[in-house]
Amino acid sequence: MAALPLSADTHRSSAPALELRGVGRTFGALTALSGIDMMIGPQERRAVLGSNGAGKTTLFNTITGDLVPTSGSIQFFGSDFTAMPVHRRMRLGMRRTYQISKLFWDLTVLDSLFLACRGVSTGRFSMIKTHHLDDDRQQAVQIAERVHLEGRAGDLVRTLSYGEQRQLEIGFALAGKPRLILLDEPAAGLSPSERTNLVTLLQGLPRELPFVIIEHDLDVALRVVDYVSLMHNGRIFKEGTPSEIEADPEVQRLYLGDGHGGH
Repeated sequence: MAALPLSADTHRSSAPALELRGVGRTFGALTALSGIDMMIGPQERRAVLGSNGAGKTTLFNTITGDLVPTSGSIQFFGSDFTAMPVHRRMRLGMRRTYQISKLFWDLTVLDSLFLACRGVSTGRFSMIKTHHLDDDRQQAVQIAERVHLEGRAGDLVRTLSYGEQRQLEIGFALAGKPRLILLDEPAAGLSPSERTNLVTLLQGLPRELPFVIIEHDLDVALRVVDYVSLMHNGRIFKEGTPSEIEADPEVQRLYLGDGHGGH
């Protein structure tokens, strides 16, 4: 499979992909995030876990720029992202998927991926025939293969199964030159077989492309990441490797439930 055209900076940068220092976010009297410190390495795969209301989605929204932190700072490969608008973060290589799919229902899979590639490419506002259009089309073909949709490339998006829709959304996040992907509950609503396919897909992403995943399905999350941050009441509650998190008695009691340790 041809490699995705990642940014050259991704390969040579020694700076953390993402660094949060003392990040907080309040909504009036409500503290949604407090004192979040997190460092994601340039090839790291991290899971952010926690119960509903722990602050996971607020954390993602703060990282992507949908929310501005009320305290602390965010660095992205050494650039200050704290108050940077969403579109500039995307131009610098940050990508995100959402819990609710946002797709082009009446386009084919390949045309949808082509538009996603076109939207983040140089000269994106011109549709005059150039080599850039050919490059974007070729990348769309590569991404369709990467997310296991090469057999559905000519089919309309509205004919895809729910699992295939989630695969396509991950494909959108691979468009252009991504340097970090934030995955927001990609396994939500998937069947067991679709979850198995998702694990294979995520494990097969280029190692030099780091990602952070929010996921309620721990059997998915713990199989695809190097490190886990557990959140509780807007704070980082515990961190460790997947095996350390799974074996921790307190984590089992609070998050995993009885009997999970056998999985």
